[in-house]
Amino acid sequence: MSSERIKTGDVRQRLGDLLDRVADRREQFVIERRGKPLAAIVPFAQYEQLQRAAELELERLLDRHARRLTLKQAEALARDAKGRARRRS
Repeated sequence: MSSERIKTGDVRQRLGDLLDRVADRREQFVIERRGKPLAAIVPFAQYEQLQRAAELELERLLDRHARRLTLKQAEALARDAKGRARRRS
């Protein structure tokens, strides 16, 4: 499915319409600022799928590398992940 590109100014003026199109017709939008992708508006079900896929990939990587980490390395990774999560919220 392709995504329609839309400028930030247009998003401000048409947010309600864009949200209706996402919810009703499952459309996707890439929001651009000065021609560069900034964010995306996607149906919530798709967002949940992306989140779950990221979680599964992280679990897979951790399972693969966990046996090789020392306790100190594991704690450092946990601190780093916690810091990244806080910065996102």
